[in-house]
Amino acid sequence: MTIHDLEPKAVWENFYSLTQIPRPSKHEGKAIEFLQKFANEHCLENYKDKIGNLIVRCPATKGYENRVGVIMQGHVDMVPQNNSDTPHNWEKDPIVTRVVMKDGEPWVYATGTTLGADDGLGDAVIMTILASKDIPHGPLEALFTIDEETGMTGANNLEAGVLKGDILLNLDSETEGELYVGCAGGLDCNAEFKYKTEPMPAGYKVFEVTVGGLRGGHSGMEINEGRGNANKVMARVLVPVLKSMKGVLASIEGGNMRNAIPREAVARVGVPADKAEAFNKWVAKIDADEKAEITAIDPNVFVSCKPATAKKCMAGKVALKVMQAIYTCPNNATYMSLSIPGLVQTSNNLAIVKSEDGKDGNGVITIKTLMRSSVDSQKEDICEAIRSAFELAGGKVTMSGGYSGWRPNMDSPILKTMEKTYKKLFGKEPEVKAIHAGLECGIFQDVYKWDMISTGPTLMSPHSPDERVYAPSVPRLFQFVCETLKNIPVKK
Repeated sequence: MTIHDLEPKAVWENFYSLTQIPRPSKHEGKAIEFLQKFANEHCLENYKDKIGNLIVRCPATKGYENRVGVIMQGHVDMVPQNNSDTPHNWEKDPIVTRVVMKDGEPWVYATGTTLGADDGLGDAVIMTILASKDIPHGPLEALFTIDEETGMTGANNLEAGVLKGDILLNLDSETEGELYVGCAGGLDCNAEFKYKTEPMPAGYKVFEVTVGGLRGGHSGMEINEGRGNANKVMARVLVPVLKSMKGVLASIEGGNMRNAIPREAVARVGVPADKAEAFNKWVAKIDADEKAEITAIDPNVFVSCKPATAKKCMAGKVALKVMQAIYTCPNNATYMSLSIPGLVQTSNNLAIVKSEDGKDGNGVITIKTLMRSSVDSQKEDICEAIRSAFELAGGKVTMSGGYSGWRPNMDSPILKTMEKTYKKLFGKEPEVKAIHAGLECGIFQDVYKWDMISTGPTLMSPHSPDERVYAPSVPRLFQFVCETLKNIPVKK
């Protein structure tokens, strides 16, 4: 079985077309061009705004001209993650899809990379409805935003007054049968530590330490599962080495996306030759400890080392202070909601650590984290905790990219409509929830006074190469969205 055998065929074919177009965040131009061409082929009015978002307008079907206007919305970009054994050029290569049967039911994966079902499947559903001649609906607009995954750039720069509808259906959540009415806000933290380089001390042996085999995942959806963070594990390895074994750090790199839990980290470290055996035993101990502690959630975790070379290292105590700051920096879920059982309220993802040597003997270590919270005061609190950890270590800290959470409205008219529609279709109530991940709805609410709901198919492990979609959830989602459009009320 391939993706082309799945139903509804039009949705999967549109999704497949998107998988063939490279579209990592900040490189969505080809995908937007493809969507514009799609709109033109179907004689649909379209408009690309100054930041690069695409708006497509579709007139009402006959008899539905007097319905309230609806905006269907998804983001075009995807998180570019690939396994180390899967070379992938994210600006040129297509996604290779595959269907895997589990317990007799199909799941769709990519091969060694993220799949891009977040939010490509939402986009595919929108495309299918726009192109259809037999799905009844009132006046429709489609909003395809850019750069949702790395800064909400498209949503943050959406022009006021351009869209005319009153209801927004966001198709970017990740469990079919759930309706989302609220989400967390976010804030980026950036820390920089400057250092001088010096020659690797004579008589030192250099090793390359690798933390790998971790599952990674979505830093909002899966931050509370106890998944290993490669940067935190690396700090666990290196702090005692730099502090007690007279070790020196030559380089470090861990994680590559702010909203993905880091799966891999690599560091080059030098130790005195007479400490080499103790160093190897220490790495083996951490490897055994990690396997014992998190194997239930990260069964393939490993910490290893091998001989390497490095001519230079970081001078002074900068490396030790940085690793101590990483060690103590808050990470994972820090507060759970007291009013919504199981909902993460506040978290931090220590996402990226990277050193870069300059040509003039200077270098810089950059650390990037992503904080999320549905409570602004707690977001400010964890912000200060992170700032304190890095500033005490001598770093320069800046905060950026802040956006608000989406405030739930349990009296939402579209919520009531969709609850009734879902129960009529499937014989059960949908679950109404808030989500810890960031949705663009939180930003939209400050520009437009839309009545908003988010829904989507069932995805697992987005933002990692384990990303997969439960294929039977897609026809249910498509049927639900189509029936919702049919049930949109008449304008008052």
